[in-house]
Amino acid sequence: MNTGTPTPVILDVDTGVDDACALLLAALHPGIDLRGVTCVGGNAPLREVVANTLTVLDTCGREDVPVAAGAAVPLLEPYADARHVHGHDGMGDLDWHKSARRPDQRHAVELLRDLLVEAAEPVTLVPLAPLTNIALLLRTYPEAARGLARVVFMGGGAQAGNATASAEFNVFHDPEAAAVVLDACAELEVPVTMYGLDVFYGPRVSRAQVRDHLVDPGPAGLAARLIDFQCERFGSPDATIGDAGAVCAVLDPDGLSTTRLPVRVELAGTWSRGRTVVDLRDWDGDLAHDPHGQAPAVLDVALGVDGERYADLWWRTVSGSA
Repeated sequence: MNTGTPTPVILDVDTGVDDACALLLAALHPGIDLRGVTCVGGNAPLREVVANTLTVLDTCGREDVPVAAGAAVPLLEPYADARHVHGHDGMGDLDWHKSARRPDQRHAVELLRDLLVEAAEPVTLVPLAPLTNIALLLRTYPEAARGLARVVFMGGGAQAGNATASAEFNVFHDPEAAAVVLDACAELEVPVTMYGLDVFYGPRVSRAQVRDHLVDPGPAGLAARLIDFQCERFGSPDATIGDAGAVCAVLDPDGLSTTRLPVRVELAGTWSRGRTVVDLRDWDGDLAHDPHGQAPAVLDVALGVDGERYADLWWRTVSGSA
């Protein structure tokens, strides 16, 4: 658990119910020094993503955090949102009081560049969305990587998909961007942790747990209503905190079990486009005779999580009971 100097963090989001859960944690936990938030089209169109992001931060009293709009569409893939999961406005259609603040005038890639180049200490970048902004950053301004401590991204999976049977939504939405980011991080020697579907659904908060906070006008109430929305949408007594788990992994890495594994992104398969191909083989003979060779990107792939530990960390922080 991070109990010392706050970790400098930048989030890249497509807010999104679960992105909102992550923003609440990052904005409120004293172990995180939230330097900025960049936005990309994904769960909802970019305009709604920016509005939702500003609303969550303002609810937390974090008007000091710069927010910038980035890529509205993927590099090549046609845009498709996930409002069937997150509601028409992308954040549960909660009728929550909206922010009147405007985003930073810089493009997200320029804000990322400036924050990283000017950082006095390495920053942890936490992308929770399609990786379009990050691909553009690392190919346009590779020198910005010198300001990175590591990348902890929510995306992919070793065993499962959700957007398709093979692919997770964030990677499927812009597979070329994901492939570029993994290759660029390997070339620039930036450590990467993949917080994917193998652990995404582990940390869960119950509807009963949040019930007493539903009328709270502050962060606890927003957090409670986000959980309540998901329970209603999926007909479940509890809900995942989703992307917030990746922020928990920054705060409390001991709650996550990872294995160093080669990872590629499938770009051509009819049924598997956007799949993160995680190489789980453990015999050198197979690897030596693979005509494709080993993937250049070797990541810390999350394969196990202490869901109760992360859910407790999230709820205690966002409800103000920590």
